[in-house]
Amino acid sequence: MIKYMVIGDPIAHSRSPGMQNAAFEFHCLGSPYGIRHVRPDELGGFIEFARANLKGVNLTVPHKAAVIPYLDTVDPAAEAAGSVNTLIIENGRIHGASTDGYGLEHALLENFSRPLAGAGVTFIGAGGAAHATAFHLAALGVKSIRIANRTVAKADEIAEKLRRLYPALFVETARPDDSATLARWFADTDFLIQATSLGLKAGDPAPFDLALLKPELKLCIFDTIYKPTPLLAKARELRLPVADGTAMLIHQGAKSFELWTGLSAPLDAMRRGFLEAQPC
Repeated sequence: MIKYMVIGDPIAHSRSPGMQNAAFEFHCLGSPYGIRHVRPDELGGFIEFARANLKGVNLTVPHKAAVIPYLDTVDPAAEAAGSVNTLIIENGRIHGASTDGYGLEHALLENFSRPLAGAGVTFIGAGGAAHATAFHLAALGVKSIRIANRTVAKADEIAEKLRRLYPALFVETARPDDSATLARWFADTDFLIQATSLGLKAGDPAPFDLALLKPELKLCIFDTIYKPTPLLAKARELRLPVADGTAMLIHQGAKSFELWTGLSAPLDAMRRGFLEAQPC
């Protein structure tokens, strides 16, 4: 019986069921994790269904911020970031948390072995993933966070919250088509995080002018998308350190599993489940 699931719009690409069910099966708990396509106007109805029928939910775009008003309680860090990706449901009450920042932290350490404290970070995109992870990285002591987003006001909203909570943090915003500013940023960036949904669909454009990437740059490039994208291809062509979103999803999923069950997440089994999963 399905008691956990991932929702989003789109969601057919998700490999979370294969990964999470591998963890449940490792602990001899069957395969209780499913998937559901939930459009924005269906979110309220889904939450009432989940309250009565489920024990846990993972959320992806575009629900990470929109879900918060429906919840009974929210972790302070997730509330400050304005982003929730994990629901824990007990006795009809729903608690919201975010494991995205934890997932990104461990993915960066796993893929690049470069310290986060004192690092310069540039985000492309200001959606739910950037919200949650920017605040998590700020708490870890990065020196600067720069955010490029098509709607600068959305990036400015995150920036203002970051400045208020972390006065010593250097924060800047711009549009991703402001190539002069991005070139300046990239020269002072340790980690470039592509946090938009560009790349999920075939034919999606690059999130910024990829000609700005140069082999002499000292940045590590992380694309939160876990399928081939123009950014990943260009970075590999230039032999820049690069990784896709696989490790982030595995680590954030592992943290969700532990929040739901209180059991230790079997990372190796979850990684195999992720790699073997066939998206719908």
